[in-house]
Amino acid sequence: MRTKSLKKNKINVVTLGCSKNVYDSEVLMGQLKASGKDVVHEEEGNIVVINTCGFINNAKEESVNTILEFMQKKEDGEVDKVFVTGCLSERYKPDLQKEIPNVDAYFGTTELPSLLKALGADYKHELIGERLTTTPKNYAYLKIAEGCDRPCSFCAIPLMRGKHKSTPIEDLITEAEKLAAKGVKELILIAQDLTYYGLDIYKKRNLAELLEALVKVEGIEWIRLHYAFPTGFPMDVLEVMNREPKICNYLDIPLQHISDTILKSMRRGTTKEKTTQLLKEFRAAVPDMTIRTTLIVGYPGETEEDYQTLKQWVKEMRFERLGCFTYSHEENTHAYNLEDDVPEEVKQARANEIMEIQSQISWELNQQKIGQTFKVVIDRKEGNYFVGRTEFDSPDVDNEVLIDATSTYLKTGEFTTVKIIEAADFDLFAEVISN
Repeated sequence: MRTKSLKKNKINVVTLGCSKNVYDSEVLMGQLKASGKDVVHEEEGNIVVINTCGFINNAKEESVNTILEFMQKKEDGEVDKVFVTGCLSERYKPDLQKEIPNVDAYFGTTELPSLLKALGADYKHELIGERLTTTPKNYAYLKIAEGCDRPCSFCAIPLMRGKHKSTPIEDLITEAEKLAAKGVKELILIAQDLTYYGLDIYKKRNLAELLEALVKVEGIEWIRLHYAFPTGFPMDVLEVMNREPKICNYLDIPLQHISDTILKSMRRGTTKEKTTQLLKEFRAAVPDMTIRTTLIVGYPGETEEDYQTLKQWVKEMRFERLGCFTYSHEENTHAYNLEDDVPEEVKQARANEIMEIQSQISWELNQQKIGQTFKVVIDRKEGNYFVGRTEFDSPDVDNEVLIDATSTYLKTGEFTTVKIIEAADFDLFAEVISN
């Protein structure tokens, strides 16, 4: 008898893509653990579940390469079974089954019960908020809604995630309380669109009411808002942000472009004038708010004039945080009917130029912080530095605060007060005042 068949199965969950996928993997792992399964995240295991991303070309490539890498391991006898789930699997299941047929099974984004069954586990409805978090212990993502009802021309998310579906406030409070009990201090609210929260179940935009409830959860010190759509943004959220110290003065609001021609073709439901006015209202309501946005360059039909309009606007708006991506031509989206007519090298050059402008803006804004004091949370230790963040910075994408670890001892996951002594374009150097 082969000794191999006697070993206990260990399930390795591999996560690709965005924070929403991280959250889904954590829910899957929580369910597996509740069924008594041995489950790990991105470590060694003889059964592998790959949670894929199918958003843009680079992400799809990474997902396919990861599947192929594990198929090779299966062939070499290093793993026994490989299952694929997530957005790529939802979007391209028939193609994947044809191209990589030796994967044990493919599952879409809504097929968690079937995936669990294939892994020998039962789906437990009563496990609201029971997740195995994979982030550092001090922060966790809280997904408040799934799917999206927006008609943006370039975006494939509705194809992969379906219609917008809000999670009831009481379920989110239960989940937040369970996270707080585990020592989580920062909740990062995510959804395809936070702005739309509540419209489907409460018949009104209800993000402010959700925030009012979440600030009452003991142990939670920071609540951060990610991915709010500009059109129809509920302005009462700003009032709560201003009043409640737990809500970070931070908003991630992807604006994508500013040329009216491009915004119209992108089906964003707004104009340059409306967007600029909205941002002015944000700044007036919460004067020290940090705004993060993302932009797309090289969209079909983007002329040099459209690009110059965008570039000038980025200079004028002086966003605290900004990411810029090149357009990806995605099949089955509305924009796929347009000619992808901006050459790849032009797209890349435009993205690089926007990021250079932003780098200079970020450096200038950071210089103003020298001598100021901030409350920071310590995420990790790296080399000779403790690495922390202010309330104006989200993990992995924003500025970090570096504190000399050779002269100070800090605990990861704890808050401390620091004074900024030096600043680069994306890093702040600080010394501890008190902890």
